Amino acid sequence: MAQNENLAELSRAGVAVWLDDLSRDRIRSGNLQSLVDEHSVVGVTTNPTIFAAAISGSESYDDQLHALAVRQVSVEEALRTITAADVRDACDLLAPVAQRQPGDGRVSLEVAPGLANDTDATAAEAAHLWWLVDRPNLYIKIPATEAGLPAITTSISRGISVNVTLIFSLDRYRAVMDAYLSGLEQRLAENPEAELSGLDSVASFFVSRVDSEIDKRLDAAGADAQLKGKAGVANAQLAYQAYEEVFSSDRWRALEAKGARPQRPLWASTGVKNPDYSDTLYISELIAPGTVNTMPEKTLMAYADHGRPATPVQKSYDDAAAVLQAVRDAGIDLDDVFRVLEDEGVQKFVDSWDELTESVRTELEDKK
Repeated sequence: MAQNENLAELSRAGVAVWLDDLSRDRIRSGNLQSLVDEHSVVGVTTNPTIFAAAISGSESYDDQLHALAVRQVSVEEALRTITAADVRDACDLLAPVAQRQPGDGRVSLEVAPGLANDTDATAAEAAHLWWLVDRPNLYIKIPATEAGLPAITTSISRGISVNVTLIFSLDRYRAVMDAYLSGLEQRLAENPEAELSGLDSVASFFVSRVDSEIDKRLDAAGADAQLKGKAGVANAQLAYQAYEEVFSSDRWRALEAKGARPQRPLWASTGVKNPDYSDTLYISELIAPGTVNTMPEKTLMAYADHGRPATPVQKSYDDAAAVLQAVRDAGIDLDDVFRVLEDEGVQKFVDSWDELTESVRTELEDKK
């Protein structure tokens, strides 16, 4: 089938189009397949909020919930079983994409967010989910907290492909890239013949949440309104500059020679939260080769309808640096912004996970 031209153009520019949503209904109805066939979608990301909405809003889970209730499984086991089933089916649907486009055709499944500050528990949960889904085109999502960084290294060293999530600052992003390279190096140190070519990673750099927090602070400071809606894109553009530096280094070239693939930047939180901004802002301004943009369906369809590319990221570095300096000059403490965003990001996913857990608990009781 013919692909939407706007999204096809995005793909030709080197941006992998992923969908930030998944549900059993989306898979069974053929909707996900149609997005692959007609809207250039080559990957899927999930999170606890997405699964909470999917399970609570559909009857497609009733039979499985009944079977789990009859077996009297724990809520935690039921949660893993249900989400793993959806992710496994989506992996199977996207397997042809993965075969023709290494690194794409992937589906992400997140470790329980309550483990974000526990390195060993995060690594153990990542290994369990990798085993449970049992598909080579899976990504395990691990948050880029300080405790998450060594869990990323451990998981990569074990041959587990990782989507690193909740990255907000350039410093933390550099630490994430280091964790990935360290994992590859550790894997080779343990077994010089270890396979690297099938191992993959993306680094999910959040965009719109940065603008939401900084815009709020700019308003409070009485700063120039022209700065609003600029920092999220500028921050991401400079992240791509850091990516280019790291993945052209001698350290990287040595791993690449062993078959390693670069850890691609993934633009996340790309749904526009301020209605005053273009609804395709975080796509048009972040076009660069070797990147991923994961979009809510509403944003995906907006770009399909009227999206247009803006200035390429590589030509925006000086302007991006100037924007962040102007934000600092307005009295905004960016380090504090990023700390707050990380803490809030973890807490939001914990809250969604708790909501999901309670929803499944209720469903299990009802299905007995």
